Amino acid sequence: MLHVLIALGLALGLGTGLLAAATGSEVLAAIAAGSAPLGTAFMNAIRMVVIPLVMAVIFTGVAGLGDPRKLGKLGGFTLGFFWITVLPAIVIGMGTMWFALRFAPDMAAPAVEAVQPAELPSFVDFLVSLIPSNPFAAASNGQLLPLIVFTVLFAAATGALSEQHRTTLVTLADAVSEALIKLVWWILWLAPIGVFGLAAPVTAQLGWGLVQSLAIFVLSVIVALAIYITLVYLPLLGFVARVSPVKFVAATFGAASLAFSTTSTVAALPVTLEETKGNLGVSDPVADLVLPLGASMYRAGSALFQGAAVVFLAHLFEVPFPMTAVGGAILATFLVSLTVAPVPSSGVMTLAPALDVVGVPMSGLAILLGIDRIPDMFRSTTNLLGQITASVLVDRWVGQDGEASKPPT
Repeated sequence: MLHVLIALGLALGLGTGLLAAATGSEVLAAIAAGSAPLGTAFMNAIRMVVIPLVMAVIFTGVAGLGDPRKLGKLGGFTLGFFWITVLPAIVIGMGTMWFALRFAPDMAAPAVEAVQPAELPSFVDFLVSLIPSNPFAAASNGQLLPLIVFTVLFAAATGALSEQHRTTLVTLADAVSEALIKLVWWILWLAPIGVFGLAAPVTAQLGWGLVQSLAIFVLSVIVALAIYITLVYLPLLGFVARVSPVKFVAATFGAASLAFSTTSTVAALPVTLEETKGNLGVSDPVADLVLPLGASMYRAGSALFQGAAVVFLAHLFEVPFPMTAVGGAILATFLVSLTVAPVPSSGVMTLAPALDVVGVPMSGLAILLGIDRIPDMFRSTTNLLGQITASVLVDRWVGQDGEASKPPT
């Protein structure tokens, strides 16, 4: 229901802006311009939640793992697969979008609140800046990337504490995350109005070109996801686990359908466990660890979407995106994609660190939010297929007893 309302708000905003641009009506132009404060208020509410939500979710995901040494080969192979396969997803998303933008119409940059992007530092300065001298100052200044690094280090230290202290901190972080997620839901119920207030003024200025570019964005993300599955998951399943694409699709159809319709791999988890064990023969110890862990922290499809979104928004707002900025954007996308919060359109809402690195205005988040339902269904399905692929491969590599095993002949 919420996605329908957000889409309706976007459609009304786009329609009002298009009519104002096509007819030159002063009344429609005044409505479009007058709705801008609604969009500003909505974006302020999003910014209010982004920093504490990202910190709480990342802390819970990392600290909840406990001492990394206790994971052994099973956890090591699982996390290694998660981290390694996220990077090509981001690169494929960026590359596909760069190619697709060659067919996008030329547009003037939308009118947004002036944002002075920081000068890009050298590589050494960039690495040094990742360690904040004052995490609270970094939070107040909106410097999300150094704050994420601090949170990861703090969570890793928490995971090495005694069970009593670690449980206390993780429980507190869980409670904070739940409260912030509830606040996000409240904000999202105002999203139809906020999206209208952001879409109408921009569309009145840009006209039909914005709608064409949004269509190119959605199609490019879907194509990039298909390329990623074809180049990464299917070859690994075929050559390493010796599972054919036809068998894999048939074995995971129920879970994939549920993830596609609900845009949630967590909601599909019971069916995912059943099909992975029963249809693909993954052992209980492997499936019971890899699949819940993957549902909570592995979202390669979301990482691909975010990489594509950064390139698209930089093009839309005419923000220079030189190769020197690509590394920072990939690193920011990599970190947040591993711990995307389980809320609607979370792949959009956690784009802030990557946009901050490149210098793209945060107003671009609302432009994507209204059309996010379609790419969200496809990337959620990709996330699920990646989680199942991870469980199959880890089961073949490690086996039930934690010793390396060979794939069946």
